[in-house]
Amino acid sequence: MKKLLLFVLCTFFSFSCYAKADVKELPPLDPTFMGSHNMALVSHSSTIYATVMTTYDRPSNVQLFYKIENKDLALLQTVRDGRLTTIKTKPFNLQRLMRGEKMVVMADLYAGHFDRQGMLVYENIPLTFAKKLYVRELDDIKESSSLQEYDVVNLNKNYKVYIHKLQQKPSFSHLLHIDLEAGCLLRFRTSSAVPKETELQYKFLNCGTMKPMYFETEDFK
Repeated sequence: MKKLLLFVLCTFFSFSCYAKADVKELPPLDPTFMGSHNMALVSHSSTIYATVMTTYDRPSNVQLFYKIENKDLALLQTVRDGRLTTIKTKPFNLQRLMRGEKMVVMADLYAGHFDRQGMLVYENIPLTFAKKLYVRELDDIKESSSLQEYDVVNLNKNYKVYIHKLQQKPSFSHLLHIDLEAGCLLRFRTSSAVPKETELQYKFLNCGTMKPMYFETEDFK
């Protein structure tokens, strides 16, 4: 009996040691990512997503796409029915989301662009950032070009979000949702480095059912 107990204890402590060895400690959060962050809220069906309104300077020099956990029907309707919905968050370290944390962020929500005559709809509301779907830091980006490249986020079997990979100035931010993808190109040329949204939509015309989600050029001139 004593031998059995000793074996069990040794096995337990050995497992604990291996488990601790497998856990990698993350480096401290980079304080340069601390601040109030501007984002656009978009939707598909009954799900809300947040995308950082990227800039070339910290703390917002990152492309980030996140799933929002939401049970508020009024909030869903605001995002789904609006042409553009944006938020200004209360200060937090964006690197927490870049690492994939699930967390609650307080924010002011605007119908329209918060800095371009948008209307404040909700003040200081909690938003639950549930799942990181895409992140890309703008550490080493290509020169501005008419050759456009997109990354793909798989939401489920038939639903995908295409995200334009930002280039150096001038460039543009572009997200669109596609159902039943059929041979979409991820690299193609456009008439200029910053084409019109209609030209970009034409490039995806044969991919399936398409829904524009977000398009921004002013911040990348």
